[in-house]
Amino acid sequence: MKKNVFVFSRLSPEHQQRLRHNFNVTLLDPAGDIDAQYASALPEAHGLLGVGRPFGRAQLERAGRLEVISTISVGYDNYELAYLNERGILLTNTPDVLTETTADLGFTLLMAAARRVPELDAWVKAGHWQAPVGPAQFGSDVHGKTLGILGLGNIGAAIARRGRFGFNMEVLYSGNSRKPALEQELGARYCGFDELLGEADFVVLVVPLSAQTRHLIGRRELALMKPSAILVNVARGPVVDEAALVEALQNGQIRAAGLDVYEKEPLRESPLFALPNVVTLPHVGSATHETRQAMAELALDNLERALLGGTPRHRVNPQVRAR
Repeated sequence: MKKNVFVFSRLSPEHQQRLRHNFNVTLLDPAGDIDAQYASALPEAHGLLGVGRPFGRAQLERAGRLEVISTISVGYDNYELAYLNERGILLTNTPDVLTETTADLGFTLLMAAARRVPELDAWVKAGHWQAPVGPAQFGSDVHGKTLGILGLGNIGAAIARRGRFGFNMEVLYSGNSRKPALEQELGARYCGFDELLGEADFVVLVVPLSAQTRHLIGRRELALMKPSAILVNVARGPVVDEAALVEALQNGQIRAAGLDVYEKEPLRESPLFALPNVVTLPHVGSATHETRQAMAELALDNLERALLGGTPRHRVNPQVRAR
């Protein structure tokens, strides 16, 4: 008998067909009653596939058959991991396939903020370019500057490579542990958190969201940064105290910021929108056709292996065994 899978994110027709070959598939209809669809599907579901929905005790108490959640993402802060472990529900994710794409986006934000790309694009389109530009339109150099990475994991290392080998930047990093191989490859220097904030021209956040990293960057930390420094966040929005960041940008405490993530998403209204020294993107770190296809493929593979008796390639809680 086929097991039941509830898909709560958009999935291509090809991937839907692949799922239906092995499972009874229910697709969330975003135009319908969302809560009613979850209430109907969860009690029967053996597997969940998608991204962006929080799942924990409150959402899953009635999901008595659930064996696996396959998230189409690297991050898993939306999931109450302790509860999933308690229930014996496997959680899988999709690391690695989005590393280079997210690093591209991180460096794009860095350069766009440094050279004031969105601001000057709007300035030109508004008809203000009536004479050669002057200091009022100048940006900041990227090449030869100091790049500080908070979280030198796969994505952080990929961003550091772009800075070191593409722009001859000095790389500083801070985190829970040293990375000798990356230090050798990149000429990177490990330093304390406060030291990095004080020395870096660009501070890039690539840490996972946890109790320890929530509001990792607040008023105190922003005050430690150079007035010429630029902050880039491709981690999770709550890693930054957004109110403190707005204040720092308004007061010229730091020069600019490039943001792909926010404390509340989608971001419909924000004081950030009134600031010319902020680049705001709609959480598109992995949003390319090629990468989203690869992420969906990996999530499908994880789900199939878990429900058909195999071992998924990427398990967030490997102590839970697929049934």
